[in-house]
Amino acid sequence: MSTPRPVTVRVPAKVNVQLAVGAARPDGFHDLANVFLAVSLYDEVTATPASELTVTCEGPDADKVPLDRTNLAARAAELLAARHDISPDVHLHIAKDIPVAGGMAGGSADGAGALLACDALWGLGSTRDELLEICAELGSDVPFSLVGGAALGTGRGEKLTALPVGGTFHWVFAVADGGLSTPTVFGEFDRLTEGVEIPEPAASPDLLDALRTGDTAALAGALANDLQAAALSLRPSLAATLAAGTEAGALAALVSGSGPTTAFLVKDVEAGRAVAAALTASGTCRTARVATSPAPGATALPT
Repeated sequence: MSTPRPVTVRVPAKVNVQLAVGAARPDGFHDLANVFLAVSLYDEVTATPASELTVTCEGPDADKVPLDRTNLAARAAELLAARHDISPDVHLHIAKDIPVAGGMAGGSADGAGALLACDALWGLGSTRDELLEICAELGSDVPFSLVGGAALGTGRGEKLTALPVGGTFHWVFAVADGGLSTPTVFGEFDRLTEGVEIPEPAASPDLLDALRTGDTAALAGALANDLQAAALSLRPSLAATLAAGTEAGALAALVSGSGPTTAFLVKDVEAGRAVAAALTASGTCRTARVATSPAPGATALPT
């Protein structure tokens, strides 16, 4: 029998155009209304036959990516193999281009990418629903990394409803030095809101309408992130980054997810280049990247 050929899957980053956070639940998680947009920054995960499960990584900040069984790509391979009673013998190579620990779901993207790549490599033919079940086991953001586009995530963010998008939105992402741990940011949110009555999280009708109609100006007015205050409390220097992008002409600025990457909505490609150049020159971030949304979810690349 011939050895299967390697499978490479490209998977996008995400930006939360709205992240509404409810009070902490008894299990420690928070109910969310999380409006995801996939953006055109991608990791690629390649699955190759091997005698045991191994993970390697290249790209910006690759040295900060765990290569043991805590990596979501490795966990995806293990969960998929366990479901089919096979051994997770695969080499997973991650080519990183999504900021590491940056609030853009890079680890979740790698989990979704590995899941799709291993399913194809092992010839399992899993349905989309079966893959989404495993994604939800892996983490709250992983299901969206699989499907891409735009979606409302409820529950912990893992229950997805696809959303229509009527146009292309242009973004600049400012990458900060160092990461922020998502659990730490949620812990700071709990500290800052202690004793405060927190409403049930709900998606903004104005924001959903702006996405549906492709109205960039309306989307700029509706962006919201309930974790932003917590991220700024932990990393006050992000305020200078947000200010630099806004002063350079961004229509709106917010912390992406749990941070520390900051996201800037801009009018068009030219405005994006100008804002990225200004952010880089400002010294308030390590680098700035331009991207568009929506972007497709995890996609196997031709071999």
